This record gives sequence, structure tokens and C-alpha cells, in this order.
Amino acid sequence: MEMKQLIAMVTVAEVESVTRAAQLLHLVQPAVTRQIKTLEDELGVVLFERTRHGMVLTSAGEVFLSHARRALQELERARSELTPVPGEVSGLVSVGVLESLLDLIVPALVDAVAEKLPGVQLHLLSGVSRHLNEWLDDGIVDVALLYNVSDTTAMRVQPLLNELLWAVAPPSAGLLSPEQGTWERVLREPLILPTVGHSMRTLIDKARADIPLEPKIIVETNSLNIQKQMVMAGRGWTILPAAGVARDIQQGKLSGAPLSEPSVSRSVVIGLPRTARIPRAVEAVAAELLQVSRRLVLSGEWPSATLMGTASP
Repeated sequence: MEMKQLIAMVTVAEVESVTRAAQLLHLVQPAVTRQIKTLEDELGVVLFERTRHGMVLTSAGEVFLSHARRALQELERARSELTPVPGEVSGLVSVGVLESLLDLIVPALVDAVAEKLPGVQLHLLSGVSRHLNEWLDDGIVDVALLYNVSDTTAMRVQPLLNELLWAVAPPSAGLLSPEQGTWERVLREPLILPTVGHSMRTLIDKARADIPLEPKIIVETNSLNIQKQMVMAGRGWTILPAAGVARDIQQGKLSGAPLSEPSVSRSVVIGLPRTARIPRAVEAVAAELLQVSRRLVLSGEWPSATLMGTASP
């Protein structure tokens, strides 16, 4: 098994096309096909189904993909750690970020790392909390921002902050204060909500359980961006964490207010694997995550959020 085979397999899985993978890898298509076939022969399994719509991973391919990604990541990390700039923290760090925090956290984190940790290469992955938990357990990410989780045998968490969920509406609704964002008012509007099973939907359903109004759900989606776009188009209201809509409200694209009667909050934490050795670069990026989040809360850029534990002033 060779590194070039793993790279070919991961690239084909990501773009679902041998032709496109060959272009990205600057190889001819038969070379990529040969690397995949050699890998399948060595493993004794079929990794891809060749369909009219592209290359689709088999169940065996799904399993092998996570191991291949981890192996390539570890090789890249080893290369970075073995050839550091003297006196400089360096290495590859994969950070998992909740989709609802991307707009607020990522630009500030990238700027902070570029300024303070120029030897660190960031890999940023977004997903729902459940997937980020799995990626942290599997070593696909080194550190993650998660919510409503606590320490496990495989993961240690550092409490970061609590933030309120907001009622989010088109600008014409003029939501400005908690008095305007009551559950009774929200539940009388057409709603765009996360799909059943999504951790945010579970939080929403639990909070409204004692309110004698059934929601008028017009769309369910696992995409925060779809929720926001439909509200901007005037199709309905939604419920989101403050961080996910703060800048849209500031820019006048949406209006919003903290949910009230009752209010609902979620805790955001930094998750790290519970291992004997965490690379210096990972520890340094985790520290920057803490500092960036703390600054955003104290400056008011992260509305209706309160710091917890060691993140507190």
C-alpha cells in the first residue's frame, strides 16, 4: 500500500469522479484508475461503485476512507513536526467547527493563527455536533467546538460559553427584544426547522413541549444556510443560535431576538481527545480558540453569550 494510492482514493471519494481527481492530482485518468484498482486488489474489497452519476463509495469504501484520511493526516503532521522552524510552534491542526459558528469563529481564528502561529497549517471541517464528536473520536479532527456535551472516556471538554437561541425572522418583522420573540408568537408563524434527529431540533422540541401550540413547519432541513435563506426570502421564521445570525441581523438581512417564555440556551465547549500526548500545535490552536471566543463575547460580537469556567474574565 502506497501513499499515492491513498491520496488517489481520498481524492476520488471527495470529488466522486476519476476524471476530476486526475485533473486535481495532475495525473492521467488511467493512472488514477490503476491506483484505485491496485488498492482494491490488495485489500480484497471493492471501494467504489462505478455509476452513471459518478464514483460512489461502497460500505467498505466508507470504512476505509476514514482510515485513509487519518493516515494521510498523520503523515503530514509527522512531516511538519520533524522539520520545524527553530523556536516556532508548527504542524498540521484539524479543527472541527459547528456550522452555526462558522461565520463568527472562522475568520477570527484564521487571523489569530496566521498572526501568532505562522508555522501552523489549519484544516477546517464543519458539521453537526454528532459528526464532530465522531471525527474527534476517530482522529479526523484534533480539536472541535461542540455543544451540550461533557467529558467522556475518549474526550475531555473545556467549558467555553452559554448562548441563547434566537427567534429569527425577515427584517420586516422587526424583532428587537425578547418580549417580541416569545414562543407563543414564534409558534404562530410558518417555521423552517432542523430535521428530526438533529441535535438543535431536539433542543427546540424539548423547549416547546409544554406550550399548547403545534408548530406550522413548512420545511425541515439539516442546513443552517437553507434556514437563513428561506427566512430572508420571506418564507417563514426559524430558530437559531445567536452566533449563526449575528452578522446577518447587523447587516439588516434578518431580524431576531432571544427566545423567551421560556428562554433556551446551549453550552459551547472545546473538545480535545483524551490522549497521553497532544501535539504542541493542537494545544496552541485550542488556546487561540478560547481567546478568540472570549474576545468575541466580551466585545459583544457574540450576542447573548456568557462565558463559563476558565473562559470567564
